[in-house]
Amino acid sequence: MEFERDIDRIRGIAAVSTILDVVSRTTGMGFTAVARVTEDRWITCASRDDLAFGLKPGDELKVESTICHEIRQSREAVIIDNVSEDSGYCNHHTPAQYGFQSYISVPIILPDGSFFGTLCAIDPKPRKLNTPEVVGMFKLFAELIAAHLDAAERMELTENKLAAERKNAELREQFIAVLGHDLRNPLASIQGGLRLLEKKVDQEGKNWIALLHGSVNRMAGLIDNVMDFARSRLGSGMQLRSQRQDLQPIIMQIVSEFERVHSDRRILSDVDAPAAVNVDAGRLSQMFSNLLGNAITYGAPDEPISIIARSSGAGFKIQVINKGPPIPAQAMPHLFTAFHRGDVLPNQKGLGLGLYISQEIARAHGGQISATSTDNSTIFTATFAAPTNRSDEIAATLVAKE
Repeated sequence: MEFERDIDRIRGIAAVSTILDVVSRTTGMGFTAVARVTEDRWITCASRDDLAFGLKPGDELKVESTICHEIRQSREAVIIDNVSEDSGYCNHHTPAQYGFQSYISVPIILPDGSFFGTLCAIDPKPRKLNTPEVVGMFKLFAELIAAHLDAAERMELTENKLAAERKNAELREQFIAVLGHDLRNPLASIQGGLRLLEKKVDQEGKNWIALLHGSVNRMAGLIDNVMDFARSRLGSGMQLRSQRQDLQPIIMQIVSEFERVHSDRRILSDVDAPAAVNVDAGRLSQMFSNLLGNAITYGAPDEPISIIARSSGAGFKIQVINKGPPIPAQAMPHLFTAFHRGDVLPNQKGLGLGLYISQEIARAHGGQISATSTDNSTIFTATFAAPTNRSDEIAATLVAKE
């Protein structure tokens, strides 16, 4: 049925049956109804029929034969106490066709301004309807029905949106899994092939293979960043597996790896981190690697890169400092935005995910990365407050009270 949804929505409003009952008892009208009225249809959505008028939910009248058709056009209520004494309707075809003497119909206008239908009543006897009390009651009930219909519509939209989001979430997770599998497998094959070739080539060939290993490592880093971006934006977010551990070995491991790959660059490390920190070592290594890689890419090649790390009971801080041209002022607000790069040389362009992922890792740890850039140096500072142990706070408070 074309209007089954509208009928179901009215049926779902528990107050409608009470409204029809109150209208009937208050006015004495023998037939009351909520009708869905369109340009070419008049459909009963709910009714109370003490006249055996014969209309139940789903039944239809020719819309042209009803006064509701005129109400849809004017959006004004029609109230008739006695058809035979009403100059406007005594000769109207509708009362004669349906045999009523009293009639009242009020439009149901939805909050968005659209016309739904009418709350109407008829009776073969004259009734006193055109009073402020009766008209006010009908208008109030019509507004109540409209509000319920709007709430039902919003609820349905919300449920549909949630269902679509659940479906999209499943598709996103599948996409992320396939993305990781399809990108990493070929790269693993290339790495395996390069390791085999290293045993069968001369020194010049090994030099070329070393360059290829560097390209493979960069590609692996790009894949990791893309995967992390997909998870943070499309999946379940940045996941951590934190435990308490020393900060210095994490930092020095990454520094050592960069020194092997970039043997022509000087990296100065100043790490004073006696306090253990609660971190996901893999994620923190990834963040630090991105920051150090950024410094090597954009820093002056003949100037050293400085690493400063400190930890204490209040938290820890890591700074990566490089010399070279400052970051353009217009690029500073977008440093940690995905897919945004500053004005750099053509061969330095990339996806622009490294700093975004680093910031996400910092935030997942409850920290923040900031940047300053002057003619003298560019400094990226990752600051992390020590996690608050709520149970310790409560215990300390109890002891203090005692």
